Amino acid sequence: MLLVLAMAAMLWGIGAAMGAPTRARLMMIGMLYVGVLILQLLLPEGHALRMATGESPALWLLIGGFVVLTLIYRRGLGALRRRAEAREAAAAPPKAAGTFSEVELNRYARHIVLREIGGAGQKKLKQARVLVIGAGGLGAPALQYLAAAGVGIIGVIDDDVVDNANLQRQVIHRDADIGLPKVFSAQAAMMAQNPFIEVRPYKRRLDETSARELFDAYDLILDGTDNFETRYLANRTAVAAGKPLISGALSQWEGQLSVFDPASGAPCYQCIFPEAPAEGLAPSCAEAGVIGPLPGVIGSMMAVEAIKVITGAGHAMRGEMLIYDALWGETRKIGLERRADCPICAPDLARAV
Repeated sequence: MLLVLAMAAMLWGIGAAMGAPTRARLMMIGMLYVGVLILQLLLPEGHALRMATGESPALWLLIGGFVVLTLIYRRGLGALRRRAEAREAAAAPPKAAGTFSEVELNRYARHIVLREIGGAGQKKLKQARVLVIGAGGLGAPALQYLAAAGVGIIGVIDDDVVDNANLQRQVIHRDADIGLPKVFSAQAAMMAQNPFIEVRPYKRRLDETSARELFDAYDLILDGTDNFETRYLANRTAVAAGKPLISGALSQWEGQLSVFDPASGAPCYQCIFPEAPAEGLAPSCAEAGVIGPLPGVIGSMMAVEAIKVITGAGHAMRGEMLIYDALWGETRKIGLERRADCPICAPDLARAV
């Protein structure tokens, strides 16, 4: 008997030293028990090995029966406890949408103490649905800060994969993400940052056939794309859906952003940029270059504007455009006006997408 107990203790210790899970260690001891029981049943009385392991199978059968009864009791007790918890959960009043756990209250405490946001504003953030077009330079910081701020549902649409050249500025992605679709890399980073939100990745390019249906599922759109075709499409769709559009743009050392919201009296994107610039006049970041932290500055500002639009805090940049020159450390703001002849948002000319 002592020999078997010593062997069981040794197996347990070896398993612990090797980092084996408890279930695996219990299985090893169970195999030892079965082996000893077989020896007791097969070997003749008086055999040295049988004498060293307890002399009689009766004792081991009693031990085995006790263990089986204990396991049955524990399983039955667990089943009763789960039933009781299920009944209590069914009887409890449903949790109101937008309510916060203690962990969330602590996490968003710096927002909640802000007079302009407070608990009501944080609840609006939790209930908000925001779509971000592009998970690149502008989308990366915007997505990170929207997730950290507790925006309840965040959609991200992008058809690109993470490339080594992205990592100089697209800080939501990591070296290990190279080759992964950007939307899934961004989703993983956002969920690691805040598990209390929902992230909806769309690995595809925004196109005419699906844009309206997608925009209808969200309250607010952020455009962080780097091509005019998608910008004009996003603007047309946002105007038709009556959704505010926060748009940012970058070039070398300079960035700009504005909130385009004709439903609130502000101009749309096409009011300010009636036509795409001629070929070569607005080179992409790949062609002209961009200083790494600049997308972080403008993308973070886009997230701030989104929070202001959702909560109603302060004055969102409707009818205004902020321009930031990183090379000279200058910021200026210009006023924007709607165009009476805008084919997108003018009341007598606007058309549905």
